[in-house]
Amino acid sequence: MNRLRIRHVTGFQYQGSATASYNEARMLPVTGDGQLVLYSNLEISPISGTHSYVDYWGTRVSSFEILNPHDELSLTATSLVEVRSRDHDERGLDWQQLAVETARATEYVEQLGQTPRTRPPAEVVELAQSIVAGYDDPCAAARAVCTAIGERIEYMPGVTGVHTTAGEAWEHRKGVCQDITHLALGALRSVGIAARYVSGYLHPRPDAEIGVTVAGESHAWVEWYCGQWHGFDPTNLIDIDDRHVIVGRGRDYNDVAPLRGVYAGPSSSKLFVTVEITREA
Repeated sequence: MNRLRIRHVTGFQYQGSATASYNEARMLPVTGDGQLVLYSNLEISPISGTHSYVDYWGTRVSSFEILNPHDELSLTATSLVEVRSRDHDERGLDWQQLAVETARATEYVEQLGQTPRTRPPAEVVELAQSIVAGYDDPCAAARAVCTAIGERIEYMPGVTGVHTTAGEAWEHRKGVCQDITHLALGALRSVGIAARYVSGYLHPRPDAEIGVTVAGESHAWVEWYCGQWHGFDPTNLIDIDDRHVIVGRGRDYNDVAPLRGVYAGPSSSKLFVTVEITREA
């Protein structure tokens, strides 16, 4: 088990003065699925009243507005979370059983449809189909598909952006965790495996020393359904373990963006982001 302290700072610097802004933040984890939130807090500057709720997908949301002129909007999310290794036992349904069970609940059906961000190019669909043809076990097939995607995309920041689609990332054969996750989702859904986007944090060091703060990043990975939900990190080709902290789930990045909003003011703004992670136990 790991006890991780996460400090996530993000916001916008405006090229002038914004007269008003209306925003939603999804930056605080929830208790469940192998993690226990001991403390969490969101500071907003300029100071603003917030309305907090849990959205349709089970993600904590802080909704707020700032009606005074401001040159910068800054949010600091601080969380202390105990994380244990997840259970990776798999039920071993065959393809026919999986299709029947998946069709029984909206929770699974709604994670079968492609979105504009996850829609895979024909080459990815063909790759996924060729892989699953060799497996009687959907769980093993899903792992093989995600591994194949992760092996074919080079992790390289700066090549893609938050609006990049799976098809565009595949053309580059480069991208970040968001791109690799969108491609994995598209590939899994194309062969009838329900899969969802997970956002959160990953401590980058498996052997992290207690008390040492390291630079981290927001992270993304997949969960597929093969009789139960199974988490896998296609960027690092590892199962979800006690270094992964879950913040939110959805169909793609658009459902779990850490910060989104609209503002009245100058025509351009600059986003800034820093994440610090400390193992405390």
